[in-house]
Amino acid sequence: MARGQQKIQSQQKNAKKQAEKKKHGSDQKTAAKAALVFTCPVCRTQMPDPKTFKQHFESKHPKSPMPPELADVQA
Repeated sequence: MARGQQKIQSQQKNAKKQAEKKKHGSDQKTAAKAALVFTCPVCRTQMPDPKTFKQHFESKHPKSPMPPELADVQA
């Protein structure tokens, strides 16, 4: 029964790979979350850069006053 040995080896290999992945701790979700540094004060939406933040603010909250950190950003 060759499949039994292959299964055990595959499980060991997968366990090792998962342990390596967990040890590094940098998966795609945490990296994406770390990139979202600007938060809209009106709707609490997070954005990665000031240009996107300003575009969001102008389109979604046109009646609200512009936050001071967006005054000098080129959109």
